[in-house]
Amino acid sequence: MEDIIGILATPLIVFMVIVAPIWLVLHYRAKGRIGAGLADNEREQLQGLLMRAEKMQERVGALESILDAEVPGWRNKV
Repeated sequence: MEDIIGILATPLIVFMVIVAPIWLVLHYRAKGRIGAGLADNEREQLQGLLMRAEKMQERVGALESILDAEVPGWRNKV
C-alpha cells in the first residue's frame, strides 16, 4: 500500500510544483489579453478590412446586376 502512495505522490508533487504554476500563469495571461480588447493597430486593421469587405460587396452587387441584365437565368446555371 505504501508503494502505491509513493508512486502516486511523486508525480502529484511534480505536477503541483512545476506544471500547475506554469499552467496558471499562462491561463491568466491569456485571460488578460482577452479582457484587454483590441490594440490600436488591430482596431485599425479591422476597420480597414471592414471597408474593403464593404467595397467588395458593392462590386459583387454591381457584377450580379450586370449579369442579370445580360445573362438572364445565370444563377440557375451555377
